[in-house]
Amino acid sequence: MRIAIAGCGQLARMLALAGWEMGHHFSFIADLGEGTDCVAGLGEVVVWDEEIPFAMLFEALGSPDVVTVEKEHVNVNLIEGLAEYCRVAPSPGAIRVCQHRGREKTLLQSLGIDTAPFQVVEDAPSLIAAVESVGYPAFVKSCELGYDGQNQWLLRDTAALDALADQMDALPPLVVEGAVHFDRELSLIAARSLSGEIALYPLAENRHREGILLTSEVPADNVQAATISQATEIAHTLLEHWSYVGVLSIEMFDEGGKLRVNELAPRVHNSGHWSQNAGVTSQFTNHIRAITDTRPGATAPGQFAGMVNLLGRAPADELLEAADVSLHWYNKSIRSRRKVGHLNIQSADRQQLQKRLVELESALYPDGEPL
Repeated sequence: MRIAIAGCGQLARMLALAGWEMGHHFSFIADLGEGTDCVAGLGEVVVWDEEIPFAMLFEALGSPDVVTVEKEHVNVNLIEGLAEYCRVAPSPGAIRVCQHRGREKTLLQSLGIDTAPFQVVEDAPSLIAAVESVGYPAFVKSCELGYDGQNQWLLRDTAALDALADQMDALPPLVVEGAVHFDRELSLIAARSLSGEIALYPLAENRHREGILLTSEVPADNVQAATISQATEIAHTLLEHWSYVGVLSIEMFDEGGKLRVNELAPRVHNSGHWSQNAGVTSQFTNHIRAITDTRPGATAPGQFAGMVNLLGRAPADELLEAADVSLHWYNKSIRSRRKVGHLNIQSADRQQLQKRLVELESALYPDGEPL
């Protein structure tokens, strides 16, 4: 099949590399000014702006059988237009919801899925009222384009609130969230095929630094059966609500076994990168399988698995010489805080895996230096 991917970043790269092994062919849709180094040599890149008719774009992409996305922040008009010519998966409706925190959290609550208490605000008075309602500390995030710690604010007192309120005329709509006193952050990677077959990966435990994912450990340690059941129910509820096709990523707070959903991503996700070297069908392969209506592959690793992000740095050669380390490089130039690659490791022993994650983190980010 020919598959077109909206976006040209590292996730598009890894999707195409996985799909090549299955005999598929790829093309990519780039926004004006978007870098394309990650997908260089993997297929035709077509730069799109709103002046290009969808029929012409579809033909330039090689008349794909299906269009998918590597990011939720795509122009929904683009994928709706292409849906007139071929299948789009995930659906434009799911993407539209997931690219806006307010719409996303409203949907979650309507489906009976717990979130942090929240309010959507668009001006200074509504911001002040929302923070007074949820109390301090309050977390404020842009409804759109806020990720990896960007366009987010932690308000601990009225001085911080007043400073942000003074900026509201220049800011987009925001979500104000009340504090959730969670024990850890978990994520679930779920896949659903066009025929409705569902596969779930084990829960991952994720650690962040400066708002960016740093490490993942799979399966998450000390997870109660009731918590796994709750996560499974959340995934099935969302997948069936949308008749979803592809990989859906669900980030959650764990409060003593009770889960609150923090964010959704209608795509493959950083916290699922461990699956590339864990002896299972990777999240990238399962996304391709799902959108081409192929039964999902195995998702339960035989060993413990972990991932360490490379944020604004390349690993030293001696790290890569270790027998348990696999490097995935994105062909990106290095700059501060930028995801330029990741390392995957596996072990038959959980404590050994945890020890290696600490060792790799310490080697890459000595003394907790800033990203």
